[in-house]
Amino acid sequence: MTDSLLWYTGPAARWTEALPLGDGRLGAMVFGGVPCDEFQLNEDTLWSGGPYQPVNTEALPKLEEVRALLFAGRYAEAQELANAHSMARPYLEMSYQPAGRLLLDFPHKTLFLAYRRELDIATAVTRVSYSSGGVDYLRESFVSAADGVLVIRVTASQPGAIDMRAEFCSEQPGQGRVEGSKLHFAGRNRGEHGVAGALRWGMEARVTSEGGSVAAAGDGVAVQGATTVTLLLDIATSFVRFDDVSGDPEAAIKARLDAAERKSYEQLLADHVAAHQQLYSRLEIDLGRTPAAELPTDDRISRFAESNDPALAALYVQYGRYLMITSSRPGTQPANLQGIWNHEIRPPWGSKYTSNINLQMNYWLPDAANLADCMEPLIRMVEDLSVTGAEMARVNYGAGGWVLHHNVDLWRASGPIDGAQWGLWPTGGAWLCAQLWDHAAYAGYPRALVERLYPLLRGATEFFLDALVDLPGTDRLVTSPSVSPENVHPKGATLCFGPAMDSQILRDLFDALSAASAQLGRDAEFASTVAATRARLPDDRIGKGGYLQEWLDDWDMDVPEIHHRHVSHLYGLYPSQQIAPERTPVLAKAAQRSLEIRGDDATGWGIGWRINLWARLLDGDHAFDVLRRLLHPERSYANLFDAHPPFQIDGNFGGAAGILEMLVQSSGDTVTLLPALPSAWPDGRVDGVRARSGLTIGMSWVDRKVTRLVVDCAVPYAGRVVISGQAVAKGLPRGRTVVI
Repeated sequence: MTDSLLWYTGPAARWTEALPLGDGRLGAMVFGGVPCDEFQLNEDTLWSGGPYQPVNTEALPKLEEVRALLFAGRYAEAQELANAHSMARPYLEMSYQPAGRLLLDFPHKTLFLAYRRELDIATAVTRVSYSSGGVDYLRESFVSAADGVLVIRVTASQPGAIDMRAEFCSEQPGQGRVEGSKLHFAGRNRGEHGVAGALRWGMEARVTSEGGSVAAAGDGVAVQGATTVTLLLDIATSFVRFDDVSGDPEAAIKARLDAAERKSYEQLLADHVAAHQQLYSRLEIDLGRTPAAELPTDDRISRFAESNDPALAALYVQYGRYLMITSSRPGTQPANLQGIWNHEIRPPWGSKYTSNINLQMNYWLPDAANLADCMEPLIRMVEDLSVTGAEMARVNYGAGGWVLHHNVDLWRASGPIDGAQWGLWPTGGAWLCAQLWDHAAYAGYPRALVERLYPLLRGATEFFLDALVDLPGTDRLVTSPSVSPENVHPKGATLCFGPAMDSQILRDLFDALSAASAQLGRDAEFASTVAATRARLPDDRIGKGGYLQEWLDDWDMDVPEIHHRHVSHLYGLYPSQQIAPERTPVLAKAAQRSLEIRGDDATGWGIGWRINLWARLLDGDHAFDVLRRLLHPERSYANLFDAHPPFQIDGNFGGAAGILEMLVQSSGDTVTLLPALPSAWPDGRVDGVRARSGLTIGMSWVDRKVTRLVVDCAVPYAGRVVISGQAVAKGLPRGRTVVI
């Protein structure tokens, strides 16, 4: 049985010990205190500000001057000029906001015993149990994947033993009120960076009991002498779309709570578990089990680097899947820097979508982990960006198509922010498009999905056909201005032209456009122009020390920060497949040398990226050594949230994806099983992992040898399935094939 519990012997003392619940839209962090429990609350459209478009009419008139300074080698001057004239207006974006807290007070008069706090990620239910005064108490909570509300159930082993009080607390502008057994809060969102708040929003909790009484009591609702208490809670805003805030939050809350109230608790729980399991149960993973798996989760994290606990690695994969299911469901916003969980008015980096790695890393996991449905919010975001980014492309660059830089928020602002040294990087949208095309590869390129993606690919491509410029003295085309995120080069700036990452991303974008054009049988002339443009992109270069160059110039060994967290120039190795040990051994060796120089230690998400890179280099033991750095108290909080630090969820998703990458790798025509299996996992099983070309794989291995292999093909598969360099299957029909 795959481990599915996070559990602890004491309440959460801080936010990064609390346990996350969510349905993609509504989020809660559960602390599990005994005299006072706290549910910290979020709703995925509660952001600061309102609809805005941060174009800058000063950018285009200065664009050629910035480029000329770069080509003249005057990088710091170019960066200074860009900071003065090329950045978005406003200079910063909006931030994701907490709604508030639900506080539950329990006036226990005696000490409590036998405390246990847990989250079952297989059912998405938290439980807190303890004894006090001879009474056993249990609190269960979940954010219903079926009904879209937070459900809390408090039960006692003796009749009439529950006395409690519930109240809202919020730092947001607004007003609370109590009506009998109902808590209400209504407010407006905050303005930020000169953009006024435009959202109405509210939250409501309804309290019912079996036995005893429920009544308003000052600012809260008091329960006396109950045996069971149930709370239903919902939050909503007036957000409809990035340019529409005309929604009715009160009506939305009422409709959901009314529907939930018509169900019994047992039915609410059953419907929720069924809806969660519909996604969660698609993949099972077992990497072995040792006595370490019986310890509390925080103890397992503390001991992982020195102990033998393969089940914690398997749990980490499933926890990553759990976080994806609970923060990114169809119809919701994509998972942001913190998923949907944030308790700060001014969260780190605005808890936005950072699109020079972090947003993309959030979505490395779903396809391989059999959660393709969870990609839907990202597709809708890119569709929105193709609208807002078109205005940005026209005003700031005088170009067609659409563009995204290194950040985006709820309002789909696509301009360069923070400073030219970070934000003036035009390939965020191109990367997202390449990633969505890879999503189509996993699905086997169904025509409906290709039709949906094609206008996004075309628009992103059109921008670069206009925005690429001649590299002086050559026949090559480069991005300018740009950066290699977020690394300072030896010329005292980050601003540059033609960094390796940009060319690698654009090769993937242009290849995706050409493939989609061919499949749909349209725009042949445009695709021909794209292919010709692709041929003029600079090739990857190898520096004097045998490493893959990050820039066109051989600067890598002279950078101020040799161990920089970003490894942008290794995009071609992962997530792209342009570099591979079997197909491009010289470039793969250079990429490995770059990775060795950059080092294994980094921020949490940086470590997650490195796990995938070492897996692509087919070095499973090195990838496992890097995983040890991730599953460590310095990089994983007690609740298994990734510690950047502070918390960023991309490390969870990147690390979980890396573990699967150690077990299965795929390209268009080859699936390789156990390509980077570490010595620590000699025996194991995985069922439901997906591979490109529409394959779903189940396999077991003993002593590092595959003993069972079942392949399900969504479409006929013409490629090979390879184990230890030998093809064990080729040309599989649609449906299930038992290979071994």
